[in-house]
Amino acid sequence: MSTAAGSPADRGTEMETVHLLRRVTVEFGLRQAEFAARHGMHPTDVRALICLLDDARAGTPATAGRLGTRLGLNSAGTTALIDRLERLGHVTRSRDERDRRQVLLTVDARAVELGQAFFGPTLAGMAQLLRTFDDREAAAVRRFLLGAYAALSGETAD
Repeated sequence: MSTAAGSPADRGTEMETVHLLRRVTVEFGLRQAEFAARHGMHPTDVRALICLLDDARAGTPATAGRLGTRLGLNSAGTTALIDRLERLGHVTRSRDERDRRQVLLTVDARAVELGQAFFGPTLAGMAQLLRTFDDREAAAVRRFLLGAYAALSGETAD
């Protein structure tokens, strides 16, 4: 017997999926904290590196202001974070060639290598799993994740 969309049985399945996403998110957070501890970092440092790498992939200039906004930090907290990442050799600052008043942040290649060594096998496993999905399934997963991100962040999903 099938149930109508929106019925209690469907909502149970929907919530099961939402709770599963939460479990995945918690597990990612635990792995990030483990990585941070191994490399003398704070978990916020790892989140900052992820934000900076996301900006680089998107071709978006990474600035202190943008990073602070994304992490919910004030100016002083953002400066302390960037100073710490720079001291650890994970981030460099450079002047924007188009606007010399603006300072751009770049993740150092060594930091990328550390991240690849730790997270690479897990991410490769996830990519391999996605390759088992047909185009419609993969599109549905992507649409759900973009929508979940938009619901959490208040930003419009791309």
